[in-house]
Amino acid sequence: MYLPQHFAESNIEETHRIIRANPLGMLVRSAGSGFEADHVPFLLEANQGSCGVLIAHVARANPVWQEVRDGDEVLVVFRGVEGYMSPNWYPGKLETHRRVPTWNYEVVHAHGKIHVRDEEKFVRRVVARLTHEHEASQPQPWKMGDAPTDYLAEQLGRIVGIEVILTRVECKRKLNQHHSLPDREGAIRGLESRGNHGLAQAMRDTLKPDGSGNSA
Repeated sequence: MYLPQHFAESNIEETHRIIRANPLGMLVRSAGSGFEADHVPFLLEANQGSCGVLIAHVARANPVWQEVRDGDEVLVVFRGVEGYMSPNWYPGKLETHRRVPTWNYEVVHAHGKIHVRDEEKFVRRVVARLTHEHEASQPQPWKMGDAPTDYLAEQLGRIVGIEVILTRVECKRKLNQHHSLPDREGAIRGLESRGNHGLAQAMRDTLKPDGSGNSA
């Protein structure tokens, strides 16, 4: 990934936040005909290994778990907030007209080694944790015990667990850090006027409390 220093996010907690907030990762692997990509909701175990571990499950009918070899190198991409940036939002454009359109975004590239975990205990743990995490905000959270035992066993038999032991994680936050403070604030207002409050907030978070306009 092209990663200029002023867009590189070195705070691992911020990187983990982006993964947790955007758990649907794109799992990229080398295949005989080139590259294959699968879109999988992951859970991050941040305190495992040197860089963390990603766990998930895939359908047993998905050939990915049979085509990968134990320990194969894979890449998992997580996309955060993103959006188009108009030059008209920059006050500096009115002075020099030296501004161009661009796209701001957050993205994490998680590199690691994949392992297939076709064990009922592992799969049950993954499903239980995914359920707990994503049902927590529901008025009446669904839990695995709500399903009939035989039905749940049947469904668990149709999926296979995978884990990716991370070896390197890159995080890019392209949020106008290299622009002047007035231009950054103008861009934030422009995004808010278009309803892109998530990207606007991410950009606001990079402004230092002293108002210097330097990246945090």
